[in-house]
Amino acid sequence: MTADTSSGAANGTVAGGVAGAGTYAPAPGAAPVLRMIAAQTAFETRLLLRNGEQLLLTVIIPSLLLVLFSTVDIVDTGADEAVDFLAPGVLALAVMSTAFTGQAIATGFERRYGVLKRLAVSPLPRWALMTAKTLSVLVTEVLQIALLTVIALALGWSPHGGPLAVVLLLVLGTAAFSGLGLLMAGTLRAEATLAAANLVFLLLLVGGGVIVPLDRFPDAAHSVLALLPISALSDGLRDVLQQGAEVPWGGLGVLAGWAVLGLGAAAAFFRWE
Repeated sequence: MTADTSSGAANGTVAGGVAGAGTYAPAPGAAPVLRMIAAQTAFETRLLLRNGEQLLLTVIIPSLLLVLFSTVDIVDTGADEAVDFLAPGVLALAVMSTAFTGQAIATGFERRYGVLKRLAVSPLPRWALMTAKTLSVLVTEVLQIALLTVIALALGWSPHGGPLAVVLLLVLGTAAFSGLGLLMAGTLRAEATLAAANLVFLLLLVGGGVIVPLDRFPDAAHSVLALLPISALSDGLRDVLQQGAEVPWGGLGVLAGWAVLGLGAAAAFFRWE
């Protein structure tokens, strides 16, 4: 009788545990989208900061260019102090190197090695992955801009203008370059992305108004180059930081257009594998 009672109690406990399955916390299912984006952003940021090659591209090269061209009279910038012209352009270059070149190469190889394929079967939506990558780029850029600002100030830079316009330009520039980088990484092979991203970086470094003023180019080329996102960002930052302009609407408009086109195309054509 005792054994039967014990057995019945045990069966009742097991049955009760089975019947109550699914009522315990945490509840099964996907996390809220905002929480998934935050977690993926933190993960992407750690990857960026641990990658030595990316740090070379995003921190060392812009810093060296700023110091070299500010202290050695190589290019006639037309400014009273070379650093006043160069600092906004190098800030724009830092945004491009992180949001476009570095992100395109890293994402392209993630796609090649199957990382994105595995993320595709997770609850993380495609647009949320792109948002997380863009946010991680913004976090990295804060560190870049802080370092470059310190270097430029040490070289005698005297910035003007308000911070709000600068923030708007940097955010829109990041969105534009991030969309273009993700579009390239999501449609080309990793090796093609590596070659194309580095080639575009070099071309825009020379022809995007970063080091060489756009008015040094022929008028026909100047009109076309001024519509590039790197030109809009570097000239917009100069309008604010060098000339003291309030809001460079022209540059903001060009960057907003590139951001919409780039992120929209990336969301539509990005392939996980």
